Amino acid sequence: MSQPTVEQFHADALAFLEANAPRKEAEKKFVWGEGADKVSMFEEKDRKSETQDVALACAWRQKKYDAGFGYIFGPEQYGGRGLPAAYSKIYESLEGNYEIPNQSCFTIGLGMVAPTIVAHGSDIARETYVRKMYRGEIVGCQLFSEPGAGSDLASLSTKAERDGEEWVITGQKVWTSGAHYSDIGEIIARTDFDMPKHKGLTGFIVDMRAPGVEIRPLRQMTGGASFNEVFFSEVRVRDDHRLGDINNGWNVALTTLMNERAAIGAGGGGGGMFTRVIEMVKYYGLEKDPVVRDALADLIIHNKVAGFNNQRAMDKIKSGQMPGPEMSMAKLAGTANMMRMGDFVSMVLGPKLIADSGEWGTYAWNQLILGTPGGRIAGGSDEVMRNIVAERVLGMPKDPGIDSKSPFNELRK
Repeated sequence: MSQPTVEQFHADALAFLEANAPRKEAEKKFVWGEGADKVSMFEEKDRKSETQDVALACAWRQKKYDAGFGYIFGPEQYGGRGLPAAYSKIYESLEGNYEIPNQSCFTIGLGMVAPTIVAHGSDIARETYVRKMYRGEIVGCQLFSEPGAGSDLASLSTKAERDGEEWVITGQKVWTSGAHYSDIGEIIARTDFDMPKHKGLTGFIVDMRAPGVEIRPLRQMTGGASFNEVFFSEVRVRDDHRLGDINNGWNVALTTLMNERAAIGAGGGGGGMFTRVIEMVKYYGLEKDPVVRDALADLIIHNKVAGFNNQRAMDKIKSGQMPGPEMSMAKLAGTANMMRMGDFVSMVLGPKLIADSGEWGTYAWNQLILGTPGGRIAGGSDEVMRNIVAERVLGMPKDPGIDSKSPFNELRK
């Protein structure tokens, strides 16, 4: 298939959107005290409304894919169009002007799992899942963290034992976003307890509805339950659903984690909240306070810098290059900016945050402030991210506390 010109692609994309989605109304100027009083780090929904939203999101993605806009930059053999990253940017820019269903249920599956399947999956796995994932027929989740292996992911103990052409997985995963509505999950399990902890791991694609899979919601201090713990009791997975070579799961995990950190760091954090923050400062008559002005300027500058850095990283991914340690920088910057946002709001509102007095624009910030610390852990803690930047970007010595040579079963004694 010949590559369309930029002008033709733009025209085709615009025609598709005009025919299938309503244009957004002209954005109204934000007025303090009007509209929804909701600010949060993690989107919290009840399970019923979430199920409805996922169905709508899948229907839109199917329509978009069938029109040729669901996997613009992807390899043609896996259902993509094989076009340059610039074409994806054109479509995304246009789509932003239309009212479409919330697509957040695909963040993990398409942003992290699908690229890993393309990079490390068998031909059968790629043919089975990639096209359907981008078409919205399959939603994916990531099954990495465990109760005893969070930031130190290589300490995981969920095991996978070979049984002919199948693997039998037993163990527990935790903090899994979207597990309850996902069809498949990317899991990293230990396949050799006699090897060093980073070397005895293997990646697999697991059916989230297979016998032996149990999903339980985790209630957070925000009141929501967007995360889950997942138990695997002798769950069987075919060998052609293995990701990469046996005992090479650490490299598979790194591919996923680098993409995850880019997704978490996307935009640098904050987004439309800045208008709300600026209007809050004006409402309380603090726009001329030098301390407040200095803190606000610092917040905005850091967000802009993080956004530019992350855009550079995303361009690299969309051009087909493997993500690198710069993704850790994007993740660090994104979560740091959300923490700055929470600190700034706390400085301005003070005691108004403590109790729900009914005053608009005060207590609602609690969802953000309570949820933001989780961002410093999700996708790799700040400490781990700094180690990666220090070792792989700055060339500094490795952390002496990491034992990468002893067999895993000896470390656990």
